[in-house]
Amino acid sequence: MRFRRVVLVLLLVCGFYYITTHAAPSGALAAWLERISPATRSVISGPLGTFELTDANAQPAFDSEEQNNIAVYKKALPSVVNITSTTVAFTFFYGPVPQEGQGSGFIIDKQGHILTNDHVIDNAQHVEVTLSDQHKYKAEVVGVDKGHDLALLLINAPNLTPATLSDSSGLMVGQKVYAIGNPFGLSGTMTRGIISSIRSINGASGNPIDNAIQTDAAINPGNSGGPLLNSRGDVIGITTMIASNGADQSSGVGFAIPINTAKAVIDDFAKYGRVRRPTLDVEILPIPIGPDLADQLGLASDYGVLIQRTLPGGAAERAGLHGGDQQAYMGNIPVELGGDLIIAIDGRQITTPEDIADVMNSHHSGDTVKVTIYRGHKRMDVDVTLGEAKGQEA
Repeated sequence: MRFRRVVLVLLLVCGFYYITTHAAPSGALAAWLERISPATRSVISGPLGTFELTDANAQPAFDSEEQNNIAVYKKALPSVVNITSTTVAFTFFYGPVPQEGQGSGFIIDKQGHILTNDHVIDNAQHVEVTLSDQHKYKAEVVGVDKGHDLALLLINAPNLTPATLSDSSGLMVGQKVYAIGNPFGLSGTMTRGIISSIRSINGASGNPIDNAIQTDAAINPGNSGGPLLNSRGDVIGITTMIASNGADQSSGVGFAIPINTAKAVIDDFAKYGRVRRPTLDVEILPIPIGPDLADQLGLASDYGVLIQRTLPGGAAERAGLHGGDQQAYMGNIPVELGGDLIIAIDGRQITTPEDIADVMNSHHSGDTVKVTIYRGHKRMDVDVTLGEAKGQEA
């Protein structure tokens, strides 16, 4: 048995030696490959001489990954639009000068509603939408949520193809994503990458974006407002900004607003004509609670969010929740300790401020939620009627 193995290994080694030293240099290997995948030769003659070209007999078949890329593009492209906004600036002598900006968006229903970023159409006197078939329509701004950097437009156009909106609550780092938009005015451009992280950031205008989707898919000026898609071509986010470090182009770090946030905003627009963002009216300790910190602070749980302060007259104060009463420093950060520790809302475990933001996205101001807390070492359930966040625009 061992002898057979030795002979087999020797045959393989000798075969490899023969192919690399005799067949390949002599062209025999190339001829064999030619028989497997035949090609044709064409001759072109002209003033510069004769050129003999080798042409493939057939287009190569797409592999499974390429087929998926193409399927995502074909599904999503009819829903993606180019948005041109026109504002009027004034010269030193107060002469009006029109200025144009470009961005992206996507159709969300057959009635002509389009979702985009607020900063794409901010202060615009005229907004024009170009569909994937190059038809142009004047757009009306029907709703704005500056806090989430979202805007809702409306066009009057026939035979629209709405995008399919996914659920962004279960996204995972490493998941494949696609961005389609109009970077630098190049309409219908698709790029691909993965979800690099899910983190809370401050947007371009300083507004907080909870659970922002970080991706290495190329996002450039003009992509803002366009869809970020999963591998099924469903929208999971709205591309909104890049971390450019001074360079006005993709650096491999782009961010998108999760689509669940947009769904909550759209729901408010539909029901109230404006955004009624719910809030607990609390300030939270900006440092995650873990086993070590919980032990240092003497907390009853090794997870949760610690209330530093309840806003006067706000939802939490009216419900009887307590903020901190002990001043301290964590590094250079001044904090208030001794407040209630929130560990759950409506039975859902709370470990970060982002978890609270997710709960708020599924509620409206005026809703009542059950907040589970530790006050010292006493566990309590408190009913809180959610307030309405201030500083919103419809």
